Amino acid sequence: MDQNLAGDLAELPALLDAVRESATELLTGLAARPVARPAKEGGPEPLPEQGSGLRAALALFRERWEPQFSASAGPRYFGFVTGGATPAAVAGDWLTATLDQNAMSGEDSSAAELERRTVEWIGQLFGLTGHTGAFVSGATMSNFVGLAMAREWLGEQLGVSVAQAGVGALGPVPVLSGTPHSSIVKSLSMLGIGRDSLKYVPTRPGREAVDVRRLAEALDALDGHPAIVVANAGTVNTVDFDDLRAIAALRQRYPFWLHVDGAFGAFAALDPEHAELVDGLAEADSVCVDLHKWLNVPYDAAVQFSKHRELQLRVFLNSAAYLSAPTGTPDFGHLVPENSRRLRALPAWFSLTAYGRDGHRDIVRRNIACANRLGELLTADGLLRLAAPVRLNVVCFTLADRPTPERIAALTASIAGSGETFVTPTVYEGMPALRAAFSNWRTTADDVDRAAAAITAAARALG
Repeated sequence: MDQNLAGDLAELPALLDAVRESATELLTGLAARPVARPAKEGGPEPLPEQGSGLRAALALFRERWEPQFSASAGPRYFGFVTGGATPAAVAGDWLTATLDQNAMSGEDSSAAELERRTVEWIGQLFGLTGHTGAFVSGATMSNFVGLAMAREWLGEQLGVSVAQAGVGALGPVPVLSGTPHSSIVKSLSMLGIGRDSLKYVPTRPGREAVDVRRLAEALDALDGHPAIVVANAGTVNTVDFDDLRAIAALRQRYPFWLHVDGAFGAFAALDPEHAELVDGLAEADSVCVDLHKWLNVPYDAAVQFSKHRELQLRVFLNSAAYLSAPTGTPDFGHLVPENSRRLRALPAWFSLTAYGRDGHRDIVRRNIACANRLGELLTADGLLRLAAPVRLNVVCFTLADRPTPERIAALTASIAGSGETFVTPTVYEGMPALRAAFSNWRTTADDVDRAAAAITAAARALG
């Protein structure tokens, strides 16, 4: 055995304590840590021929790399829609690496069974009791899996199996949506359906929610040809929601697969005051839910849900002599793209077991309150204005005076440079803007006040 490996094995308990101490120092210092760090490009470094052992590697990481990492796990990181990781989720993630299970199969451990139970719990959070699901890496892959099943369903309507004959057997594939996430477009490219297949349906005036009447017109124009409809449960810029119930009702007249992208918006179901936003979610053929956002588990973790496991099995069947046949309850290796699958379910199992529905409802409700507070604070002195109402957990705002791309870019950089908070630029209705997304379990009103002060100061300095 390599000398360094042998030494680390002999000293393993002490080394794990050192890692624990390092992680504890990082996590307890998140509130004081600069929220964003500009990336620094370095020159090439030679691959170590002879290693130095874990203790030296940990010291080098803490000196060379860790100071340049952002505090994305902390309470004032509002970029993208990035949750933190609850204490229980961190514990689950550490044990996931320790146990190192391949959750594709149930032949040698209970890992796959734990995933099934966890998926059932998550389905219950969102009222998806009639769906089955599986863990994937994130919203992009969840949308990919849902649209892959939609592609197979559409082929079935036309008398072909895309899984067997290929996407070329389909001909044109109509995909209709109001304000789809970029991962939908990316998935259409990966699936061979093509980006140009996406037809944007007009949205309601001043909204990102699709106009259901115009959607019906678009479906009617297909003259009975089956289609894929992608509905949104929470758009990226303004967290707008399509009327899922009304869209689902259109299937009485038109043949289409309904995929709902509820990456983070589906969590509205946990708050009684906002649960009506996802009314009709259970009517979807497939649903995307991203867990490293509002469930606050570490990257990477998402779930795809579907009512059509037989189609899923047809698409992702993995036949080999050394693999079990998909009889009864199929292994996950037959249901998702990956064969090698980290036990992503374990952090979610820990967090749900530790905090339950009530604990995660509390996170959602506090984040919504924080988003509303930030919206009020940013508009108090007239330097900034909201680009759209605060509907849930995202504040979309812009400069009140001359919101040009250059000024918004300068504002974004100034905010990040303060180290107090981090928000991301966007464009809404053709106007450059910024967005602050709340999904971290740690965020408090005090964090909002600090972030608002930093954003306002940056806007004031811009002039």
